Amino acid sequence: MEVLITYLFACGIIVVSPGPDNILALSRGLSQGSAAAAVSSFGAAGGIMVHTLAATFGLSLLMQTSEMLFWTIKLAGGAYLIYLGVKALRAKNLITIRKADHLPLRKVLAVGFFSNVLNPKPGLFVLAFLPQFADSARGSVQIQMLVYGGIFAALTFVVFSLVGTFAAKLSGWLVSRPAVAARLNAGAGLTLIGAGVLVLTLRSGTSR
Repeated sequence: MEVLITYLFACGIIVVSPGPDNILALSRGLSQGSAAAAVSSFGAAGGIMVHTLAATFGLSLLMQTSEMLFWTIKLAGGAYLIYLGVKALRAKNLITIRKADHLPLRKVLAVGFFSNVLNPKPGLFVLAFLPQFADSARGSVQIQMLVYGGIFAALTFVVFSLVGTFAAKLSGWLVSRPAVAARLNAGAGLTLIGAGVLVLTLRSGTSR
């Protein structure tokens, strides 16, 4: 129980830290309501489970030791986040309250999922984070890592959904304040671009 409480506390800090995933959940909540925010959050949680499976069965370790694989994933992930940011800045509709601009929920899910999966930072983090709480004396380390990853994903889904739901409550207030929505769009776009640049500056385990 002590280990679990410590893990939950650490996960909580990580989940509430600003990043592209919660920015997307926030923007979906503002533009399309709580349902879209939940779908985006579910996509991010699914991405965390992909990283958890990769870490559990060695793919993240391979990424950490293979310079070519790491660079491939890093370039793809960084470019995707920068693309989302530039698109938000140019279209000015990542955060919007016009129904005509609403995205299909399947696309909201895909963006939330791939923005996490194509970001190697969560993968390297999960690889370094989850084993710290696994103990072979308590049984299968792989099962423990899968459980811990599931908890991390569940917390991500719940917290991001709440953030998006809270943002949805502000959408009515934004209707009469287009300048605020414009600034939020600019901030969200710049955050995504910044996250992409940070991904591109990540160093693999072979270059440390």
